[in-house]
Amino acid sequence: MVRNRYILPLVNIVGLVLVLVMNGLANALPINGVTTGGVSDSYGNLFVPAGFTFSIWGVIYLLLTAFAVYQWRAARQANDIFVTHIGPWFFISCLANAGWILAWHYRLLPLSLAIMLVLLASLLTIYLRLGIGMRRATRGQKWLVYVPFSVYLGWITVATIANVSAVLTSIQWGQWGLSSQFWTVAVISVGVLIALAMAFRKGDLFFCLVVVWALLGILLKRMGDTVTPDRAVEIAAIAGMALVGLAVLLLLARKRVYHSIPT
Repeated sequence: MVRNRYILPLVNIVGLVLVLVMNGLANALPINGVTTGGVSDSYGNLFVPAGFTFSIWGVIYLLLTAFAVYQWRAARQANDIFVTHIGPWFFISCLANAGWILAWHYRLLPLSLAIMLVLLASLLTIYLRLGIGMRRATRGQKWLVYVPFSVYLGWITVATIANVSAVLTSIQWGQWGLSSQFWTVAVISVGVLIALAMAFRKGDLFFCLVVVWALLGILLKRMGDTVTPDRAVEIAAIAGMALVGLAVLLLLARKRVYHSIPT
């Protein structure tokens, strides 16, 4: 019975190692002769952030490594609620992450979007099963479990929007007669609304910080583009950062991080 407790944690570690190796090979080889960012640039759209923004993956993988260590040590406790509630979903997210890299690098964009949705769904399932913002947790559990999945989910939410934009660009979508600027401002607004909902319903400061980081990347990308600068997108990004930033300050001021704000 004791050995059985370590099966799922071990599977999760194997899944994480797979993701780390795949991400390393994606840019070291690179897979299919193109880097991950290179594929993004070839389907350029106004929602794509500046290259430095993707450095957040280093933070995400560091946090996930911390989680992997935590869940291995927590396996000693048969009733550890966090490991039990996550179940197989972390391993599923790892498979989706690795699969997305292959689909993306081989420019199978519709498939990459389908896999991205699986990744998003698995992380959202983990988030909800953990009861983040609703269930009491120690400081250590918040840093080693809540924060990794808040940051990961935040970035994959943004990445899913970017993936949708890339697919639509690749098929030369007619945009229903509306401009690229309109749709970019619209999806930025959606991202901001999601972040505000996470702030006020879950007290999730870290999800919000990821969205601010992504908006900063979009802003600087547009400001640095002398060929197709776009003031409307820049204003939307600035306004979004201001709104989400205010929500972050409110969470800190009211000490409601990972606790919903009462209305």
